[in-house]
Amino acid sequence: MESNKKYWKGLEELNNSPEFVEMNKSEFAEPLPIEEILSGAGLMAKTPRRDFLKALGFGVGAVTLAACQKVPVHKSIPYLIKPEEVTPGVANYYTSSYNGQSILVKTREGRPIKIEGNPDDLIGRGAIDAPGQTSVLDLYDISRLQNPLLNKDESSWDMIDGFVTKELAAIAAGGKKIRIVSSTVHSPSTQAVIAAFTAKYPTTKLINYDPISYTGIIQANQNSFGKAVLPHYHFEKADVIVSFGADFLGTWISPVEFMRQWVTNRNNASLENKKMSRHIQFEAGMSLTGTNADTRVPIKPSEEGLALVNLYNAISGTALPGSKPLSNKAAANSIALAAKELTAAKGRALVVCGSNDVAMQVLTNAINSLLGSYGTTIDLDNPYFKYAGNDAEFVEFVNEMKRGEIDAVFFLDSNPAYDYFNAKDFTQALAKVRLKVSFSDRSDETSSLCQVIATNHNYLEAWGDSNAFAGYYTIVQPAINPVYNSRQAEQSFLIWANNPVKDYYAFVRNNWETNLLPKVGLSGQGGWETLLQKGLIKTADVPATTYTFNKDLSGIAQSIINHSNQLAANGNTIELQVYPTINMGEGKRANNPWLQELPDSVSKVTWDNYAAISPTYAEKLGIKEGNVLKVTSGNHTVELPVLIQPGQAQQTISVALGYGRTSSGKVGTGVGKNAFPFLTFKNGTFQGSAQATISATGDVYNLAQTQTHHSVEGRNIIRETSFNKYLKDPSSANGRHESEHKTYTLWPEYNRPEYNWVMAIDLNSCTGCGACVAACNVENNVPVVGRDEVRRRREMHWIRIDRYYSFKEGNESVTEEKEINKLDNMDNVSVVYQPMLCQHCDHAPCETVCPVLATVHSSEGLNHMAYNRCVGTRYCANNCPYKVRRFNWFNYWNDSRFDNYLNNEHTQLVLNPDVTTRFRGVMEKCTMCIQRIQGGKLKAKLDQRNLKDGEIKTACQQTCPTNAIIFGNVNDPDSEVAKLLKSERTYYVLEELNVQPGIGYQVKVRNVNETLA
Repeated sequence: MESNKKYWKGLEELNNSPEFVEMNKSEFAEPLPIEEILSGAGLMAKTPRRDFLKALGFGVGAVTLAACQKVPVHKSIPYLIKPEEVTPGVANYYTSSYNGQSILVKTREGRPIKIEGNPDDLIGRGAIDAPGQTSVLDLYDISRLQNPLLNKDESSWDMIDGFVTKELAAIAAGGKKIRIVSSTVHSPSTQAVIAAFTAKYPTTKLINYDPISYTGIIQANQNSFGKAVLPHYHFEKADVIVSFGADFLGTWISPVEFMRQWVTNRNNASLENKKMSRHIQFEAGMSLTGTNADTRVPIKPSEEGLALVNLYNAISGTALPGSKPLSNKAAANSIALAAKELTAAKGRALVVCGSNDVAMQVLTNAINSLLGSYGTTIDLDNPYFKYAGNDAEFVEFVNEMKRGEIDAVFFLDSNPAYDYFNAKDFTQALAKVRLKVSFSDRSDETSSLCQVIATNHNYLEAWGDSNAFAGYYTIVQPAINPVYNSRQAEQSFLIWANNPVKDYYAFVRNNWETNLLPKVGLSGQGGWETLLQKGLIKTADVPATTYTFNKDLSGIAQSIINHSNQLAANGNTIELQVYPTINMGEGKRANNPWLQELPDSVSKVTWDNYAAISPTYAEKLGIKEGNVLKVTSGNHTVELPVLIQPGQAQQTISVALGYGRTSSGKVGTGVGKNAFPFLTFKNGTFQGSAQATISATGDVYNLAQTQTHHSVEGRNIIRETSFNKYLKDPSSANGRHESEHKTYTLWPEYNRPEYNWVMAIDLNSCTGCGACVAACNVENNVPVVGRDEVRRRREMHWIRIDRYYSFKEGNESVTEEKEINKLDNMDNVSVVYQPMLCQHCDHAPCETVCPVLATVHSSEGLNHMAYNRCVGTRYCANNCPYKVRRFNWFNYWNDSRFDNYLNNEHTQLVLNPDVTTRFRGVMEKCTMCIQRIQGGKLKAKLDQRNLKDGEIKTACQQTCPTNAIIFGNVNDPDSEVAKLLKSERTYYVLEELNVQPGIGYQVKVRNVNETLA
């Protein structure tokens, strides 16, 4: 490891502030609430037990029976005749699709309890992101409507159908327009339903509306090559990747797929082949992709377009009209060197841009054409269909409503009253529409403005399909019958159009058997059953062809420069950038507590958005973390707490989208502030950058941030090196030479002849996306504790992803006069992510201090917890050097104080029955998914065979998009984990303590061009 590196989780740790020192004096920030317990609010409370019995009584019975009956049952009765396919205690799996990605839905006794990626899926190859993992909880959301609404009152479907068909008949007679506003429809069957509805009502038009828009890319490809498509990018084919604000590992287009592609040139296999791609990121705010780049260059949004112009000039050897050099010298030097590397990698290079500005995307196309990227790293012939929204078309729709030209609007999976940049304008226009119907599952911001809410199914209750990209089709099938009295939106359209086929299942099946299955040689009942088992089909790809850009760029360059001049901050303004996060996205899932409590990958903030600002700029303005700022841009003003964010570009702030919901449900309503009004509509697209002004309100708001809750007191736990040093000596950074001394132990040695379960985590593959944290929460019944409890350092996640900043202490800009903690080098920090969980130490210090033997070591190398034996002394947590044990301050799963999150009759139905829920006063931590280990061993025993390597996967391993986590039996020399632990890059965290951890990490390697860095 490089000796001149200093690693730190947050500014309070780096500066060792008095508040931080005081907070970390003791393992637990607050004492046990003894008085509260004894006063009757704790152990003597009656409400938790009543709620618990209610959940086990009506709730479980109703939802379980819903899985097996055609009509929802409202009585709590046992099975009289057991369904043939349900065996108590044995899980069933059903294929389905989430956001175009094929998944497996795990059910127990008829209840969906877990989502996994389908191993045959072409997007994730068995992996799935945090939103996908947590989507199972939405099924049990008590904020869902239980019946359709007509004029805000519960109604029957017959009354809804009568009202809508009567109104549609009158509207058809009048000849006025009908509009269906939906997030991009990429379901072939839904498209066919809309076509049938349009045939009945010819004035109907579908408006694809995506709040997070990619219209700029689609229109740019139309302008450049005559193909209005969203390209299929291939990061695995790129030796050099340059990104301008595109968070392709986090939120851009298809991040799960892009992570899988990106890591193939950076993982252990690639390094052993002496190969590693180069990744350079130019951006304003610190994104997940930026933190993983080999070289990250902070630039303002106004400089992004100029940087593209300068890159084109450097690669082409020409100068576009109006070109001017970047005033940001570091960025200018980086652009020049990036141009050289891209040119050297011609044919295996890729430039991507996250801007939604058409001109910038056209220039990006021109650059990629010069680099020979089309047909190799960019495929225009097999494009994505997930995002087809046309921003100008939606704005014109609003204008049509203003003019009174529209008499009926149907909202499908869309909520423009919340996420349209001018919601007031939209709301006023919508009031002029005669018939307004929403298919929302709740009374949200848009549906509350409609006469009819035709309550839609959750996707786990629905039939359907998806076509995420060309030639790739996935099927959606229900894993449970509808829990409430909802109806699928497509079936409503069929009924209202008086279609001969009114059952949507029959419609979907007919569409597949007629149009889709024959494409892959399947037909009839056998073909349909094969589809339901596999979950997907893939037709042959169209050969990707090359495209040459030959348009005049003079007007494009001038448009970019003009746009940059409009954005550029002056002395009184600051440049504002809004962006989506992995957790919240566009805000549709705001009522999911697992997502709300999942720490942001970079900032580690939960339950809020904020205004991110650079440390040096904040110091210049006299702003401190937690100060509340009034941020004004255009006609919109919000008050947001400040987050001091290393790596943020100077004179810029970044604000996350997806927060500030006013009607999402008990969990998400009122969390954060709405940043969608900061979007602007320019040159035909929605854009996320603008000028803004800020002013301090004088208030202070403490964010629920987890980054320094588990300090390791500056101990050496991160190891990293450069690719050049790795090539010279693959073991150069593993630190083994630092621990070459004789060790002594008080522990006896034990043989483990059959199984010795261990884990390997590759820091070079881990992107910090948080999917493993979400998967662990779902699999192991990890409770949600809420914002206030997180502020008290009481989050319960069994696995956390520690984010460490670093920079070289020997950097020329850091001298004796300019100490590190003066924040003079904060713009150019680098980041390392480290998943941290129970290390299952062979010499576990937690075991020796437990007075009741609640934590013990198994004969298979695992550190076990006997929950019934634990009395809550917390000695084990104090003695754990890795700070990976969690203490239950409350009965989170069974306490009325947490009813917004977990304590209700339906939410608890998501619990995994194979994992015990923990009670107040009990310590818990990672078990390496012991239930999966035992299940795998039992299956092998029943089959009378030995366990196969890879047959047992922990939840975190199974969901990881980059395969960064490997679990297995180290006693098997041919196992993947045994081979990986023999890598020269392997090291053990705090190995010098001789606790003999069971998790080995592989050193982080950066492909750094020292000149560019």
